[in-house]
Amino acid sequence: MADFALTDDQLMVREAAQEIVGRFDDEYWADKDANHEFPTEFYNLLAEKGWLGLTTPTEYGGHGLGITEATLLLESVAAAGGAMNAASSIHMTIFGLHPVIKHGSEELKRSNLPQIAEGKIHVCFGVTEPDAGLDTTRVTTFAKRRGDEYVVSGRKVWISKAMESDKILLLARTTRREDVAKPTDGMTLFFTDLDRDHVQINPIRKIGRNAVSSNELVIEDLVIPDSHRVGEEGKGFKYLLDGLNPERMLIAAEALGIGRASLAKAVKYANERVVFDRPIGMNQGIQFPLADSLAKLDAAELALRKATWTYDQGLSSGREANTAKYLCAEAGVDAADRAVQVHGGMGYSEEYHVGRYLREVRLMKIAPVSQEMVLNYLGSHVLGMPRSY
Repeated sequence: MADFALTDDQLMVREAAQEIVGRFDDEYWADKDANHEFPTEFYNLLAEKGWLGLTTPTEYGGHGLGITEATLLLESVAAAGGAMNAASSIHMTIFGLHPVIKHGSEELKRSNLPQIAEGKIHVCFGVTEPDAGLDTTRVTTFAKRRGDEYVVSGRKVWISKAMESDKILLLARTTRREDVAKPTDGMTLFFTDLDRDHVQINPIRKIGRNAVSSNELVIEDLVIPDSHRVGEEGKGFKYLLDGLNPERMLIAAEALGIGRASLAKAVKYANERVVFDRPIGMNQGIQFPLADSLAKLDAAELALRKATWTYDQGLSSGREANTAKYLCAEAGVDAADRAVQVHGGMGYSEEYHVGRYLREVRLMKIAPVSQEMVLNYLGSHVLGMPRSY
């Protein structure tokens, strides 16, 4: 029988992470969010302590740990009050470069990964497009071959951290969709410089997670050397698949962390707030929903632990990763919503932070893939039912 309980070393990772991120309180994150200011102090401290290279192989300056340790870090980061502002500032660095690690050339890895692990290079991920959405095969950003380089033009949207980033992991077509045998063919992955002379970055106004920018990119004649290509031309979509399941697990961990933070705030307020001469936590109408959230968060965490254990064991993890993402997002949003409700009118005040938690965790039911698309996957790939889209 599988044993995916945390090891002593993994528990140490969580405890150490909690100690470090605990230095940044709710007010720090509320100020960063309100001022649309990247959390540089937080990012730099994690870089200084070596956390940004957690999953980077040791030969490239990292610790070489697995997705389980990465999820423990991201859960701790979110649960300490930073929510998605904290998690998104390091998410891409922690595991997003897995396609480069697995498929990139030795030159590409040695010239970039150590600096990324040290926090000297910020990176972003350029896949989504305005007219493609979740159907990645519809991307139209095109990389035209010109000798030993490519010239790229197109548009990307919802690119987190583009304002701060030096490099981009970019997906573009090198063969047009109508000219390939399979829609997933003909796409190529690049890891290259985000050259502002050829990439216009337009921030998107959002309802939350404003310490980390989301952006539209307009790319015009961006020249990318052949040496910046990840793996073989035309196989970029396949390389992306290597990172999809781990990303779902990281998102699940972040939602779980925000749910835990929300529940803790709600319990504290319910124990302290006195109405009709008694703490409101004595009322079953307050207590039972919070107990229900506890049970659902615990169950979701169990699904996540199984998923990360499965991946780190080298086993197929699509079912587990999607299930964990779905359950953690649902439980996290429910816990945050209940925290707002417990606080009553004060839940709508920025003073207690639970409103900020709700705005940020709500994103987890949408990104990086919607709950409905997760159910599509489970329905067709696990239950064996006809594909519904």
